[in-house]
Amino acid sequence: MNCRDFIYAASVGQLERLNRNLPMGMTKLDRPLAAYLRENVHYTFAGFNFTATFLDLLLEVGVDRIMFSCDHPYASMAEARAFLNHIPVSSADQKRIAHGNAERLFNL
Repeated sequence: MNCRDFIYAASVGQLERLNRNLPMGMTKLDRPLAAYLRENVHYTFAGFNFTATFLDLLLEVGVDRIMFSCDHPYASMAEARAFLNHIPVSSADQKRIAHGNAERLFNL
């Protein structure tokens, strides 16, 4: 899922609203809907090279669910890479986002 599909939910805390509006009794799920979105979906932030947006996504789903991508040819790879190089995370987290999470997901 691209951050575009998730940005509204993450940036304004809509995951908890999903839980309120679609409670487990209604969905018949074993856990709240937001738990599935946090634990079973991986996200990219291609085309959303904004620190605040990235941090919202990071706080909602955690570093293990975020992967680097670029919307080439619609967005610049150089700009996307520059953004990745400057996101406010540790070097280890930056490597997980840049390639480690994809390697783990795709068994590379």
